[in-house]
Amino acid sequence: MKTKVPASEGRFAYEGLDRVIHERARLSVLTSLITNPKGVIFNDLKRLCSLTDGNLSRHLKVLETEGMVEIVKGYDQNRPQTICRINSAGRMRYLEYLSTLEQVVKDAAKVSKEDSATILRGLTPSEV
Repeated sequence: MKTKVPASEGRFAYEGLDRVIHERARLSVLTSLITNPKGVIFNDLKRLCSLTDGNLSRHLKVLETEGMVEIVKGYDQNRPQTICRINSAGRMRYLEYLSTLEQVVKDAAKVSKEDSATILRGLTPSEV
């Protein structure tokens, strides 16, 4: 005999929390790029996200492979310069991710004060 699956099962699965974006460093990179639509120079992006050269390069490669960012190499006064930009597909995917993240926050905010008190009962002040 089959049991009926409750309609609410999987309600908090949050399939839209894109694993590519959800990683902290890539979330930082994409947030920096979406707030600077003309692009960000590699060294400035590195500083904004508190990443090393190698770490930023690796995360940018993942985002570029996923079709979310553009990396443009050129020169500024005869010095090599790399500019990183979010593209339209990356912008759309990022905004969809944010929409799901907003739903996570809304769902968490639904916890009533009584529920919070029940959960926190028995915890010492240092654990709260």
